[in-house]
Amino acid sequence: MKKRLAIFASGSGSNAKKIVEYFKDHPTIEVALVVSNKANAGVLDIAKSFNIETYVIPSKAEFTQTETLLQELYVSQIDFIVLAGFLWLIPEYLIEAYPNRIVNIHPALLPKYGGIGMHGIHVHTAVVAAGEKESGITIHYVDRVYDNGEHLFQAKVMLEPTDTPAVVQQKVLALEHANFAQVIEKVVNTLP
Repeated sequence: MKKRLAIFASGSGSNAKKIVEYFKDHPTIEVALVVSNKANAGVLDIAKSFNIETYVIPSKAEFTQTETLLQELYVSQIDFIVLAGFLWLIPEYLIEAYPNRIVNIHPALLPKYGGIGMHGIHVHTAVVAAGEKESGITIHYVDRVYDNGEHLFQAKVMLEPTDTPAVVQQKVLALEHANFAQVIEKVVNTLP
């Protein structure tokens, strides 16, 4: 029986697409559900193009205060959750239901440039403003605090003094696409 993944995403879904493609014909792991907090998110179109079930969270209040989503995950027999550009803090009931079974990718070398509001171009703008010589990605377990969980993997890229936030974003995105699915595979393969 394959381990079943749910991908949570809020945007266009470029990471989600790479993950779906990676596991498309995988012998032991499959992407079974894509969850979004935005009804018009591009990631939902990607899921549909691969015949993957989707679920749109009706409201932030329902996400944080009820366990409707948890029931959806149970019905879909989800074993593991991947956050790929999902911008809401994961509620405690979900963390308790999936201990060490939720991972996130962050577009910086945590613990630097993490926390509330630090996503997408905001991260890269802060990295450039600080004059950093390198940036990268951090893949980590999700806990009750933004960008705080145990690190599973980091990869670095060198930055040039002339790099704009958009250039840094492209360099970091290349690292995300090259590494995220493989790290997910390693972690999921250790599950009982």
